Amino acid sequence: MRWIHAAGRGLLVLVVILTGYVAAGARADEGTAGGRGPLTLATAGDLTGYLGSVLDGWNRTHPGEKVTLVELPDSADETHAQMTTDLRAGDRSRFDILNIDVSWTSEFAAQGWIRPQARERFPLDTFLPPVVDTATYDGQLYAVPYVTNAGLLLYRKDILAKEGLDPPRTWSELERAAKTVAPKYGLDGYAGQFLPYEGLTVNAAEAVYSAGGSILGDEGERVTVNSTAAREGIGFLARGVREGWIPKRALTYKEEESKQAFQDGRLLFLRNWPYAYVGASAKGSPVAGKIGAVPLPGPDGPGTSVLGGSNLAVSAHARHPDSAARLIAYLTSERVQRQVLTRGALPPVRADLYEDPELVREFPYLPTLRESVLTAAPRPKSPRYDQVSLVVQAVVHDALTGRETPAAAVRRLARELAAISSR
Repeated sequence: MRWIHAAGRGLLVLVVILTGYVAAGARADEGTAGGRGPLTLATAGDLTGYLGSVLDGWNRTHPGEKVTLVELPDSADETHAQMTTDLRAGDRSRFDILNIDVSWTSEFAAQGWIRPQARERFPLDTFLPPVVDTATYDGQLYAVPYVTNAGLLLYRKDILAKEGLDPPRTWSELERAAKTVAPKYGLDGYAGQFLPYEGLTVNAAEAVYSAGGSILGDEGERVTVNSTAAREGIGFLARGVREGWIPKRALTYKEEESKQAFQDGRLLFLRNWPYAYVGASAKGSPVAGKIGAVPLPGPDGPGTSVLGGSNLAVSAHARHPDSAARLIAYLTSERVQRQVLTRGALPPVRADLYEDPELVREFPYLPTLRESVLTAAPRPKSPRYDQVSLVVQAVVHDALTGRETPAAAVRRLARELAAISSR
């Protein structure tokens, strides 16, 4: 789950033993008046080490509502599997609050696994507007945005300056520099996350969206991918691999591998999340001080990023739902959201933080990230998102490896998504 990133671990994980944590029927005995009491928060691996101290602040001031942190695997697929297994346990489920990838909100809501939330309990009007949509399903709020994210184009500003070039705003400018400039300096041209996993779904969706297309509509009930825009977007990526300005090794890249390639000075351009900018700018990085970030390019100008991030959701079987909502309000407060950025290097959902002069000095990519988030779009919404993503990954990877033409891949994608939507 790529909304939690940084250079190393450092969090003392509170391990909850799976067997025997909650005896059958115990939840009915634990409730208190007003739905307040201790909580368990489940999240994917916290690589930044900041969340423990944030929760310590809550626990010190709310001794009757202490939170136990359960850290699940760093892998999105494994985290999703463990969360859904727990939620299917009903009254025997262990997790009260879940820090879920934004793309899971529709699935969890449609399954009845998470509770709808009252909008007035949370400072939604202070958030960047697009992030709120990731927390809704069928017009109702089912989670609360906690961390946001948007893809950026990282580039070697030192090399572009030598060549007298501005950072690319269009696909043709990116392609031209990746083809002609990168080889002069012994670099690969461009990479994203092209291994068949969730990251490829994101990269493919961004290409389709940037070309003016879409994948699904009406909460996943309508397939919209069979379009000229989708063929153009997937064709752009496939052409890059075929012509070599996207190296074949990029077909094995996830976020970390692509970040490392850029940070080691092996890439001219990289699509990644802002955490990669932080890592590449850190002391000791071979490219520190030599990089910049701009919004993703598109066919005729700036493109469209996919919204990343995570939402906080309350389990339908939470022991103390009022405490859960109170904790979410705390975690989305201005003070904690500032710590999300300064301690966790994660993009906050609070809009005003992106214009804070002190924070912009420390994190110079913030204005670019704000611009990208405001024009970003969510991943395809569907109550069967896990199946949708697997299909997108498989089909697009076949197009990138040349097993199918982009046109044939789009037709196949439309057929397979239609089969999922009709189930």
